[in-house]
Amino acid sequence: MIDELDKMLRAITGFDAICMQPNSGAQGEYAGLLAIRNYLRAKGEGHRNVCLIPTSAHGTNPASAAMVDMKVVLVDCDAQGNVDVEDLRNKAIEHKNDLAALMITYPSTHGVFEEEIKEICAIVHECGGQVYMDGANLNAQVCISKPADIGADVSHMNLHKTFCIPHGGGGPGMGPIGVKAHLVPHLANHPVVSVNNDDQTNTAVSAAPWGSASILSISWVYISLMGGTGLRQATEVAILSANYIAHRLNEHFPVLYTGRNGRVAHECIIDIRPLKERTGITEEDVAKRLMDFGFHAPTMSFPVPGTLMIEPTESESKAELDRFIQAMIQIREEIAAVEAGQMTAEQSPLRHAPHTQADLMDANWDRVYSREQAAYPAEWLKEAKVWPTVNRIDNVYGDRNLFCACIPVEDYR
Repeated sequence: MIDELDKMLRAITGFDAICMQPNSGAQGEYAGLLAIRNYLRAKGEGHRNVCLIPTSAHGTNPASAAMVDMKVVLVDCDAQGNVDVEDLRNKAIEHKNDLAALMITYPSTHGVFEEEIKEICAIVHECGGQVYMDGANLNAQVCISKPADIGADVSHMNLHKTFCIPHGGGGPGMGPIGVKAHLVPHLANHPVVSVNNDDQTNTAVSAAPWGSASILSISWVYISLMGGTGLRQATEVAILSANYIAHRLNEHFPVLYTGRNGRVAHECIIDIRPLKERTGITEEDVAKRLMDFGFHAPTMSFPVPGTLMIEPTESESKAELDRFIQAMIQIREEIAAVEAGQMTAEQSPLRHAPHTQADLMDANWDRVYSREQAAYPAEWLKEAKVWPTVNRIDNVYGDRNLFCACIPVEDYR
């Protein structure tokens, strides 16, 4: 089954080999950079230790580079959220003698397709470096483009995202890497069960030879059932859904980054900062208010502080997207009430969200908005309501005032 999944992933990505060992995308990054480092050392270029990373990158990218003892050099992005190609070129040339790798996410973390991605890869290769493509956004590529064809030498695949393995609650996940032929001899091995190659000097990156092998069956079943047609449709729907949300919300919340044609990739970033400046309402207020509508908030303040990054994927129906859009529009209307001076930010339901059943039962209800607006801001909630169990937690206070919940040592006497 693993061999069949290997063939499927090679066909999807265009790579020559797959290493199934990494248990997560971050571990895939580590495994991929190790393969690059081992390859460079085998060529007698072990001195190469500079890793170029765009400022839009996932935080795991610089962390992984540091773990393999590479020096991180940041590359700027332009006003549209793309990698600044000239800045990349200048830094690649500046570090030409020591350049080891570029780590780049495609489509970018800013939610746009890097139109100059092939040129970017070529620049790095011309300066002696390897290209690591962060595969976190592979679900916008499957059956439409291939990382290996674009110019990547190695890339990880979040099976727990793109290929159906759930990763709620922190795991388990799988982040296999695909590599081109020249990196195959330098992939991670295992001291008990030999995988990928017979070189035992290549150490393992995970305790088990094929990572969390049992859950690979989920991705095998998913790809087998979907087939090429289904996988392509999933990619197209993920991109379509993100553009539908961006188009519907743009007149209410500005979309921060778009491509040349005004489109986004598989996710969009809406900017709350101008509203925050005018009203004091924050991205956290919007996130918490969404709980009253029955939605878990999108990614908050990443990759840009003061924003919300919305990634609907291919999983949601149009009816569910419309419910989310309606919720966001009604939240914008509540912000407008603060703008108009009808209530202050502190009086707004946004600042008090989420609202619990205990709030509604409070005999001393003294807020300027009604109980119905608090808990049932949309008509559909009267048919099915998911109740938040607690009010908003002061996260900053909790981070700054730690306390030990352990049993005191004296109690062990």
